[in-house]
Amino acid sequence: MTDPLVLPPIDLDDTPAGRILAVAREKALREGYSRLTMDGLAHALGMSKKTLYVHFPSKDAIVLAIFEATKLTIRREVGLIIAAPVGFPDKLERIFALIAGHFGTVNGDFLHDLQRFAPHLYRAFEEIKEQNIPLLFGRVLAMGQEQGMVRPDIDVTFLIEYWLQVIKGVHDPDVLARTGLGPREAFERAIDLFFCGLLTREGRSRSRWAGDPASG
Repeated sequence: MTDPLVLPPIDLDDTPAGRILAVAREKALREGYSRLTMDGLAHALGMSKKTLYVHFPSKDAIVLAIFEATKLTIRREVGLIIAAPVGFPDKLERIFALIAGHFGTVNGDFLHDLQRFAPHLYRAFEEIKEQNIPLLFGRVLAMGQEQGMVRPDIDVTFLIEYWLQVIKGVHDPDVLARTGLGPREAFERAIDLFFCGLLTREGRSRSRWAGDPASG
């Protein structure tokens, strides 16, 4: 499994603002929201707090900018996967590897920290899922139905809403604490459970879910 401490890159400009976001992202996701301070960030960047505030008015503004950059990166990368000259099973696996890479590196302590100290930011984090899953998975699952890889009787609109609730549930800090799982492991287990019933026999035979005994 990928080292959960290795953060996937996101689209950030090589500007002072971009460098601020890059360093803040590392510190926040590794150390937690509450330990991210403007003083500590300024020190890590080797700049004054005054310069830091020129670019971002607050710590929360920095975190929100990181979330926005993450959302746009995921959309861009999923678009490239959908446009790639590979079959549906490969597209599906690449998309879920991508999503697991981004959300799986967000540790449970960070999420719990947001819930406790900055619920408005926790809600913003959840909105990344709410805005991306319907848009991105709707496209790829419709493609799967067209190619006979996803069961034709599946209501894609309902499916997306169901999957969204699953992901929000398994990534809830209290759920992670009770199960003893990290976000990435919880995500991957949810995927394995979910797709055995979603794909047709042909879809399973051409994906990493091959060999499941369930009928198509």
